[in-house]
Amino acid sequence: MSPRLVIVPAIFLAAGIALGGFLAGRGVLQARTAERYVTVKGVSERAVRAELALWPLRLSVSDNDLAHGQTKMAADVRAIKSFLVRHGVDTAGIALQDFMVNDAFANQYQSDRIASRYVIRQTVMVRSTAPEKVLAASQSIGELVDAGVVITSGNEYGGGGPTFLFKGLGELKPAMIAEATAEARAGAEQFARDAKSSIAGIRRANQGLFEIRARDEAQGVREENQIEKTVRVVTTVEYLLN
Repeated sequence: MSPRLVIVPAIFLAAGIALGGFLAGRGVLQARTAERYVTVKGVSERAVRAELALWPLRLSVSDNDLAHGQTKMAADVRAIKSFLVRHGVDTAGIALQDFMVNDAFANQYQSDRIASRYVIRQTVMVRSTAPEKVLAASQSIGELVDAGVVITSGNEYGGGGPTFLFKGLGELKPAMIAEATAEARAGAEQFARDAKSSIAGIRRANQGLFEIRARDEAQGVREENQIEKTVRVVTTVEYLLN
């Protein structure tokens, strides 16, 4: 066989091996470059005030005469409306809910001596856009007790006191996301400077969830029972490094 015929295939084989090695090396370099990234978090917080108050006042009346008990219930509702007016709470936003009558004689398993045959229950739901006035009124609830109004507690809307809601989250979101993202980028740039590098772009980003928290966070303190609240969002960003 001619030496030339042997050399030509050998040249192509060597070139192929060299090209393959170059491409493989470039692929490893790209893979390692992709692994060079930093994960940073940006936080944005806003102090806000509740805009809406919900206050369920659960009434209970016991009587052996149903008509008399209903008359007492109506008087208690009027007493609550007068109480709210005295404290500056607009009664146009109240609603009567969950009216219920229990007849002890209808309970075939009742064996104890019955003090009152009928128990009438009803909830006066106060809905107000003046949370401060509702809070002040709730702190004077003893006035209703002094007037003979029986108010019971329940599980709906917390333990029976007012619930304060913040409804303006949608207006805050754009500015808070921008602020959290800017803080995350600033942290990544500082890390890159310390590492004698620079950021090349975003590898992955997670906006995070918006949280509405109690302003004074402590054991037993519930966010919905506080007028003053804190809105918080945490953005997590992975930046590629050069």
